[in-house]
Amino acid sequence: MPEIVVFLGPSLDREKALEILAADYRPPAARGDILDAASQGARIIVLIDGVFFQDCSVGHREILEAMKMGTIVIGASSMGALRAAELDTLGMEGVGEIYRMYRDGELVSDDEVALVFDPESFIPLSEPLINIRFTVRRAVEEGILGKEDAAILLEQAGSIYFPDRTYEQICEASREMIDLRALKNFMAFIRADKIDQKGIDTIAALQRAAVLAGEYGRSH
Repeated sequence: MPEIVVFLGPSLDREKALEILAADYRPPAARGDILDAASQGARIIVLIDGVFFQDCSVGHREILEAMKMGTIVIGASSMGALRAAELDTLGMEGVGEIYRMYRDGELVSDDEVALVFDPESFIPLSEPLINIRFTVRRAVEEGILGKEDAAILLEQAGSIYFPDRTYEQICEASREMIDLRALKNFMAFIRADKIDQKGIDTIAALQRAAVLAGEYGRSH
């Protein structure tokens, strides 16, 4: 019987995840997967990644049903952050900055966390918009980009369809509007210091599940 089930795809490398939390790791969740895990006896479910377009996405009703069965459901980073922002007042626990931004209305679109990935290795093949936002913000803070250039890059990033959204494509689309030296400095910054907010939030969710698992074990 799986005590902890984690639905994880491209948001964090599975080996790194296993260093944080011993669990039954499953691919990105589709409709019915949460309820299946709860029915199999999972005491804690961590929803990180889920399918958006290629299959039916995780439903609100199945999460509510899982919680009625006594399962703790945590959401973060990607599909988990979206569902937690929608269901936190009904008992789902959200973790991380992306969840907070959806909860507070700073983010509204699924497109912020969407990306394409290799279906076997889960290696990301495009860059989620939310990571780009955090990276551009950090570049401004460190003086790599001016605010006007940052706004242009984010506008171009938002205009690119998510499967094609890469830093290279964004910079290419901005070449006529931003000084070439600034773009080169930004690309160098990306190679060394880009921000993976989805990964950061995933780690926080796994750490939270580890704490809850310890508390659950002491009380049962």
